[in-house]
This record gives sequence, C-alpha cells and structure tokens, in this order.
Amino acid sequence: MKPLYVPKGKAKEYGDYAVNIYTGCPHRCYYCFAPSVLHRDREEFHSHVEPRPGIVEALKRQLEREGVTGKLIHLCFTCDPYPTGYDTSVTREVIKAIKESGNHVQILTKGDGIRDFDLLDGNDWYGITYDGMPHGVYEPSDRVIVLADAKYAGLKTWVSCEPVIYAGAVLEFLENCHDIIDKIKIGKLNYHPSTINWKDFGHEAEQLCQKLGMDYYIKESLRKEMEK
Repeated sequence: MKPLYVPKGKAKEYGDYAVNIYTGCPHRCYYCFAPSVLHRDREEFHSHVEPRPGIVEALKRQLEREGVTGKLIHLCFTCDPYPTGYDTSVTREVIKAIKESGNHVQILTKGDGIRDFDLLDGNDWYGITYDGMPHGVYEPSDRVIVLADAKYAGLKTWVSCEPVIYAGAVLEFLENCHDIIDKIKIGKLNYHPSTINWKDFGHEAEQLCQKLGMDYYIKESLRKEMEK
C-alpha cells in the first residue's frame, strides 16, 4: 500500500499530497462523489467504515522511503478523517506520522477533530465543510464551534463551502463567522438539480467576501456561471 499520493486535476489545489484513511464515510451526503470514484455501492460505502488495513505503518514507511518533508498533506478526499460515531484513533496516529516526518496537515471534516488539536501547530490547517445543510448528529453549528476553538488554539482555519446547498445559509455564515476563518473556498452544486441562481449567488458571495476582507477562492465551475 502507498497511502500517500499527489492529488490530480482540481484536487491539486488542496495540498501537495493527500491520504485517505477510511474505507467509507457515515455522513451520507447525497452529493458525495466518493462511491462513484471508488466504484463502490453507495449504501455499503456509507455503512462500512473502518481504517484501511495497515495504513499507519504503510504511511510511515512511505514518508521515510520517499523523503517527503515540509509538505502540506490533505486529510481526506474520499472519506472524512473524523467519521461521526466511529473510533478515530487511527486518524491521530496518521497525524503523528505526518508531523514527526516534518510535514504539515490540512484537515477537512464534517466531524469533530478537536481531540487532536494538541498534535497541531500554526503550520497546520483545520477546516470544515459548510453547505448550510444538516448532517445527522453533528450539525453545522457544532462544526463552527470547533472551528472557533481551532482559531483560538492558534491553528490556521479554512472552510469549504462546496457544494453550496442553501445559498442564504452560506451567506449568513460568512457574515457572522468571517472573523474565525483564515481562508474560504466556495463552489456550486454539480451533477444535481438546484434552484439557486448561481450567477447571482456567486457575485453576492464574492462581494461579501471582499467587503469583509476575507481570503477567498471561487471554484472554477462557479466562476464560469458568474461570467455568463
């Protein structure tokens, strides 16, 4: 197993490398792309969640063998590093391996990663996905509270508003929480129907980010809608 890989295409903007820790994700986002990418049955993907066998030792060996250091490593693309309701001690061991090899971590989660803040420092990024949509037992408001804790702990914070499901909720979130966000990325819902006027939303979101002095990035598919 070579768990560490270089993201390709649009995913490249997220980090130098990435690691996917778990076999599935329990959060059941209807827009999740992972089952299709992995050629997995959607129900099995959401119900069968466990660490990839031997991932920690395989990662340690690869980091040492390839001499990877000083890089930003994204957790995760095809799963959540903090799957709600599951033991995430393997995530902690993965973070330890990354940090001990002289690299930095970029977390993106809909779960709760506060338990591992003691492993992180000012060179690491803690991020949440915020689409305005509730996700089971761990609501968007809970994620925002932990994001604030990350900010106050001295970590870099970021938010992925992609895909946007409820435009009004996302705009309200930007207005109310911009002071705890170091970077934000905003993107449209793709491959599913939506009543959002993406051109109007994109311009409104960009103007709001500019007014608030936020470090923001409009994803390519939304930018194309804005330019029509």
